Amino acid sequence: MYLLFTRRFGPMFWTQLLGAFNDNLFKQSLVYWIAFEHLDVFGFDHKTMVMLSAAIFILPFFLFSATSGQLADKLDKATVIRFTKNLEIVAMLAGSVGFWLGQPEVVTLVLFVMGIQSTIFGPCKYGILPQHLPPEELVTGNALVETATNLAILGGSITAGLVFHQLGIVAGGVITVAVLGRIAAQFILPAPSSAPDLPVQWDPVRPTWDLIRLARSNRPIWLSILGISWFWMFGAAFLGLFPDYTENVLGANEHVATLFLALFSIGIGVGSLFAGQLSHHRVELGIVPIGSLGMTLFTADLALVGTPWAHGSELIGVMEFLSRFQGIRISFDLVMLAISGGLLTVPLYALVQQRAKEDERARIIAANNVVNSFWTVVGALVLAGVTAYGASTPMVFALLAVVTLAVSAYMYWVVREFALRFVTWILSNLAYRVKVDGTEHIPSTGPALIVANHVSFIDWFVLLGALAEPPRVVMDKDIHSWPVLGFLFRQANTIPIASAKKDPDALEKAMDEIHQALAEGWTVVIFPEGKLTGDGDMHDFRPGMERILARDPVPVVPVAINGLWGSFFSRKDGPAMTKPFTRGTFSPVRLTFGPHVPAEQATAQHMEEVVRQMWSRHPESP
Repeated sequence: MYLLFTRRFGPMFWTQLLGAFNDNLFKQSLVYWIAFEHLDVFGFDHKTMVMLSAAIFILPFFLFSATSGQLADKLDKATVIRFTKNLEIVAMLAGSVGFWLGQPEVVTLVLFVMGIQSTIFGPCKYGILPQHLPPEELVTGNALVETATNLAILGGSITAGLVFHQLGIVAGGVITVAVLGRIAAQFILPAPSSAPDLPVQWDPVRPTWDLIRLARSNRPIWLSILGISWFWMFGAAFLGLFPDYTENVLGANEHVATLFLALFSIGIGVGSLFAGQLSHHRVELGIVPIGSLGMTLFTADLALVGTPWAHGSELIGVMEFLSRFQGIRISFDLVMLAISGGLLTVPLYALVQQRAKEDERARIIAANNVVNSFWTVVGALVLAGVTAYGASTPMVFALLAVVTLAVSAYMYWVVREFALRFVTWILSNLAYRVKVDGTEHIPSTGPALIVANHVSFIDWFVLLGALAEPPRVVMDKDIHSWPVLGFLFRQANTIPIASAKKDPDALEKAMDEIHQALAEGWTVVIFPEGKLTGDGDMHDFRPGMERILARDPVPVVPVAINGLWGSFFSRKDGPAMTKPFTRGTFSPVRLTFGPHVPAEQATAQHMEEVVRQMWSRHPESP
């Protein structure tokens, strides 16, 4: 929370919060006005117009995100943000005239302009964070932004529900909030251009396609964008279902629908903050599967609830709804699936920001906005189609649960890093209690060589949990081909190796692969002892690492692993993985990273002495 009081984050936070609040105050006031006054707009009846209002606001994201991303990369992002806040003030003045004169057509046109304003603002909002926040604060910053966004959505929507009958208050309110947002934007620190020579393409088709190709060139980024898009399509579907679900399935009034909106928004905010805590101030992809699984399970439970009770023409209120067990169950499901959504999206947003190249970051985020808006519109059309064919809201919940499970399975199968980081997160947070010393020495990017002592078969998993970027791990060829663990090893893109005596061809192939990995900027992990310890002590480091460094003189980072000796995966008292689990959950494990050693000094003997010295500070104990 301390970030809120820093100039490198605070002004951006308040600018975003006020902007999201104003978007939803304006949009929901229009929606409620049309819905409850049964207004026809541009020849469409009020029910159709309520559905179309979401598409009107989202359409600019699809049309203009490409140009917006180019502008954000080409210009100072703080300057662009201030321009968008000026545009917001002008738009709110025009919208206020529409409210005062009772002209919903004018307000609807302004809603489209607000969509344009948000489209320009989006790439700057997420693109500016990596420029002002170091990697260890990036997840926290994203979590706070997501929390602010959802609380602003909630606050703006609830405020609209309270004041939409008094259009003069709405008009004055949106102008006031826009001015406050512009004042906050004035204090945002400069964020210089990352690509000042980038040409800006003004036609919407060609640059949009170029954005998609740019995002697709990096598979983890592209799959993350699809995951984020699915969540926003999922969320938009829920928001669209709330009115029908409340009135026709539950027999409840509009206050219960507002309760659902509040629970959903608060849940996403809590999930976003929780994601920041679980990530330990870095991009932790291991919690993404937890989020998607939660969304699947709790949506499925909503489907199982079905129509929980018979109801007549008199609609029940919030207190009556919450006095019933099934009402509590439905509320719990909504909160938990929203929390799960926060766990899903925060790491994915952070991954997109971290993995994108600096001079492409804003355009990648713009591509995310394009894909998000496209799938949100598609989701709205599909939702309208299935409901038109008579599907009940519980049936739609069941469909959403099944599709969420399918989307998640596809994403984790194509990009195995998500599943591997999930296994790593489980080991590091549930099976063991991992403490990391010397975090300042952990390489954020390669090329680098990490050398560690070898205690158990899961040493590399525990190391993976401490590294921000997935490394290439060198391991014994025989272990690499195991039928169960070997599958995980191969999915992790590990490098199999064998001794010159046992398989000289495999050794040469491994050396070439290590060279290629370092040349491509990877961090490579090796265990120079060449075998697991059988007595809890360290063995001599073999000279193979010297051969690697002679070819690729990269920095060497020593790591000492303590606490895994005596575990199920170690060779204490016999072969590994043959003994019952003799150690309870949350067993302490310690990783100690030391300062990097220049390649010319990193002999096998010297690195063994360095690692042994760090390891001996925390003797192994079963």
